[in-house]
Amino acid sequence: MISKEVVIDKIEVLESGTVQIRQVTKIIEDGAELSRSFHRWALSPGQNIADQDARVQTICNAVWTPEVVSAYQNALAAIREQQAA
Repeated sequence: MISKEVVIDKIEVLESGTVQIRQVTKIIEDGAELSRSFHRWALSPGQNIADQDARVQTICNAVWTPEVVSAYQNALAAIREQQAA
């Protein structure tokens, strides 16, 4: 029997508050893994997370304090100002 398993196997928080997620997809036949592939994405502090996995939402909600979101937005604004100059 062949089955497909899709799970989020890694959630990392960077110093900026950005949350990186890795999802693994495994194809399994009779208990033996035939293939494995990964999909990765990142979420910025304050980003809408309504469509994310419950574990990802829990971590984002814990990490993204008002101070973290404000610091991230201020850092982006500073980068934009430098690029405009």
